[in-house]
Amino acid sequence: MQTVALTVLSVLLSLDCLSAHRAEQNQNQNQTQNQTQNQNQNQTQNQTQTQTQTQSQTQNQTQSDRNTHSDESEPKKKKNQPHIIFILTDDQGFNDIGYHNPTIKTPTLDKLAAEGVTLENYYVQPICTPSRSQLITGRYQIHTGLQHSIIRPRQPSCLPAHMDTLPERLREAGYATHMVGKWHLGFYRKACLPTRKGFDSFFGSLTGSVNYYSYGSCDGPGLCGYDLHEDEDVAWGREGKYSTTLFTQRARKILESHDPTDKPLFLLLSLQAVHTPLQTPESYIYPYRDMANVARRKFAAMVSTVDEAVRNVTYALRKHGFYRNSVIIYSTDNGAQPFAGGSNWPLRGQKGTYWEGGVRGVAFVHSPLLRRRRRVSKALLHITDWFPTLVGLAGGNTSESHGLDGFDVWPAISEGRESPRQEILHNIDPLHTPAAQTTDWAAAGPKKPKKKKPKKKIQKKKIQKQKIQKQKPEQKSAFRLKTTKKPRTFSHHAAKPKIKPEPKIKRLPKSKVKPRTKVHPQNRSLSHHSPRPKSYSSGAPPMSGTSRPRSQIQSHLKSKSRRNISQNQTLSRSRPPQPKSQTQLASHLRNQNVSRPTSHPAVRPSEPPWDASVQAAIRVGDWKLLTGDPGHGDWVPPQVLPTLPGRWWNLERAVSLFPKSSALKNVWLFNITADPCERRDLADQRPDVVQRLMARLAYYNQTAVPVYFPPDDPLADPSRHGGAWVPWVDEEEDEEGKYHGVYKKGRNKKKKRKKQRWPLCKLKSFFLKLNTGMMSNRI
Repeated sequence: MQTVALTVLSVLLSLDCLSAHRAEQNQNQNQTQNQTQNQNQNQTQNQTQTQTQTQSQTQNQTQSDRNTHSDESEPKKKKNQPHIIFILTDDQGFNDIGYHNPTIKTPTLDKLAAEGVTLENYYVQPICTPSRSQLITGRYQIHTGLQHSIIRPRQPSCLPAHMDTLPERLREAGYATHMVGKWHLGFYRKACLPTRKGFDSFFGSLTGSVNYYSYGSCDGPGLCGYDLHEDEDVAWGREGKYSTTLFTQRARKILESHDPTDKPLFLLLSLQAVHTPLQTPESYIYPYRDMANVARRKFAAMVSTVDEAVRNVTYALRKHGFYRNSVIIYSTDNGAQPFAGGSNWPLRGQKGTYWEGGVRGVAFVHSPLLRRRRRVSKALLHITDWFPTLVGLAGGNTSESHGLDGFDVWPAISEGRESPRQEILHNIDPLHTPAAQTTDWAAAGPKKPKKKKPKKKIQKKKIQKQKIQKQKPEQKSAFRLKTTKKPRTFSHHAAKPKIKPEPKIKRLPKSKVKPRTKVHPQNRSLSHHSPRPKSYSSGAPPMSGTSRPRSQIQSHLKSKSRRNISQNQTLSRSRPPQPKSQTQLASHLRNQNVSRPTSHPAVRPSEPPWDASVQAAIRVGDWKLLTGDPGHGDWVPPQVLPTLPGRWWNLERAVSLFPKSSALKNVWLFNITADPCERRDLADQRPDVVQRLMARLAYYNQTAVPVYFPPDDPLADPSRHGGAWVPWVDEEEDEEGKYHGVYKKGRNKKKKRKKQRWPLCKLKSFFLKLNTGMMSNRI
């Protein structure tokens, strides 16, 4: 029994060991299987991650390739490039908008200005062509050769061919560029047209003033032609449609056809309104029926058409998806003409003058992108600033735009920062010869003795003048030095310069001081203004035309043409030499004039830095200096009576009369910040400021290029071209040498014309000389 029991017990123990061993094996197998499964899962996950990473890398590579391809195709396209809408009006004065004058009904403009930034210290040029050239090029007109007047329809002149433009820079940045409206920057050859200056399309007029319905433009009696163009062709058959409405429709069509997500847009809407002629649909006149003055009533109605045009354009911007990423800029091109219905009140002066009424412009910026909105900006801005500002806003590059006079003022507009601009050169015009010798209203008297005195001079001048006029009947001598034309404007310091040993000064009376003035060459190589010399090194030699014989100078003493002064009359005194830095110049002038009397210190010193008889104007900080003839300087009240000049015309004139010496006045100084209406002349009280600002004029004048103001070309007559104003000079004929762009020298021109005349017939030349000599001997 015991043996059996032990056997059974041993069997059971063996079974337990076997079951435990099997359980351990199963557990090990399970662990192995689990580990294998885990490893498989991990491998699967790793493979999946690897595949995912590979796919993502592939996608990234593909995306980068796409980006690279897109960058290659559109290198300048940026994510946040805004659409730029620039609305430019014509001859709208300071008092011709609702937020300055509630009698003018402009609800759209008022709202846009109130919701954006109103620019209340913004300056333009006093006439059309200079303002538009400075907007397009970003340079002062002394650096484009357009210092004098406007470009008339028959003049072979336009923007310099080598100078880059705003639409060209924006096009390089990836923008679509379009222009609608008035050009007025020359069209004598096709290279001058808007489509050759950076615009993808153009629809509008090329001349300065056209009929709002017939689109006829005249440049004198019998010289009229049709002026409405699309791209480079004449847009016939549009007569009867009001130009403001027609231009607005074209602008809306451009917005409708352009995809805002595909390409940023630059649209320049340059309206003809509110320039003369005063034409407007009758429906717009009715709200102003209570205005007694007819011209003012029509003018106000034209402003209302502009307001409606802006409303339609902004509606199209919202409708087609442009508005949220757009910048709308509204600006006038110059001040208003009061006798054509406009008003600059309470500012002094009018269109065509360098008083505030002619150069302070109405402007505002409206954009959802502005960081500080609903405010008025007092930052000093100028129309040249739009070039670098808009190119910078578009992400473009201005490093290749040498000689820019504008500043990037977007931080000042958008964020309210201080403006980088501290001074403005309004202009230096050496060709300006006023009908009156001063802007004073008592200046009519002194003109007579001035005309009589030259007649008593050597009468050989008459013969020389007749001879030259026979040779150049059309040109009227654009670039002859005329230093004795305006002696009385400088006579109050005439006693001092008599010490100078000029050879011919002894024969002149006291008032004939200006012939002793040496004309300073237009030296464009100042070291502290380096960009400009690079840009204008292709101009004519700086000394050309600066040392004309005095016989030629005196031979044109009595000419009344605006083209009679030498284009190189740079008008800065050459003795002593000009210091090259502004601080040295200011200290030099201070030391030089410290002991002078202060009755009229701006022109009393024996060696002033600037010829005060030359028309020029500059703003530095709060100060504004005007020399020469700034233009008609009345404060013209709003036209509230049915007729033009009447009793109201004398309201300001009676207050503004000066002593008799005002007839000789040619220097004015104002603190524009404290006296924006220019009622208190401080030239006598602040001679130091006058000298500093004159030094700045002299500096700028050394950087100027020669004036280009060519004679009218009879080949431009529209009757020769199917009744329309079109380019009349072939590109092959011009060859950039016939007219020398805008830098043709007057002296070279005269020589060239003589050479062209002599080969015609030697016999004619002989008899011309003989006849001139005989006439001279007889007299």
